[in-house]
Amino acid sequence: MEYPSKLIENAVNQIAKLPGIGKKTALRLVLHLIKDKEENTLALAEALTTLRTQIKFCATCHNISDHDVCSICQSHRRDRALLCVVEDSKDVMAIENTAQYNGTYHVLGGVISPMNGVGPADLNIESLVQRLHQGQTEIKEVILALSPTMEGDTTAFYINRRIKDLSLKISVIARGVPVGGDLEYADEITLGRSIIGRTLFG
Repeated sequence: MEYPSKLIENAVNQIAKLPGIGKKTALRLVLHLIKDKEENTLALAEALTTLRTQIKFCATCHNISDHDVCSICQSHRRDRALLCVVEDSKDVMAIENTAQYNGTYHVLGGVISPMNGVGPADLNIESLVQRLHQGQTEIKEVILALSPTMEGDTTAFYINRRIKDLSLKISVIARGVPVGGDLEYADEITLGRSIIGRTLFG
């Protein structure tokens, strides 16, 4: 593709690196930014720079946060007897949108996937185990809310094996979520019912 400007070409190449964005879509976005008011484009650039330099991950649950400890972990209104284990921060947002869960979370940062070179040591599993050991008097139930895929099931089995000796109730969300699907794509009603209808693991 020929570009009238090296600046446009560079911008297109950077935007095209985003997931789901091809070169044609990237070009449309770049041309829109050129036509838009300068302050809007500069505000976008500033927001992205601030996001990248100031975003944090909660020291307790590893969720995306503006502070060292996220608002969910800080909240006194959350039920600390419930700990929901999820793959990613997008799953926290999906579950929160159901308004059916009031416990706390632990974000693994992915799932075990040998095909992609991701093992247990690459995830936030060890910090989960330590957190459960430290919070035995407080945490009563661990909900494994992982996508019903082979990788999600493998991760759930591994975690269950690591924590089954603790005096905890270990449950999984009900399979109203289709097998092979991702939590982020489940509708809020189905996901909410899956949380409410969770079953014991194993």
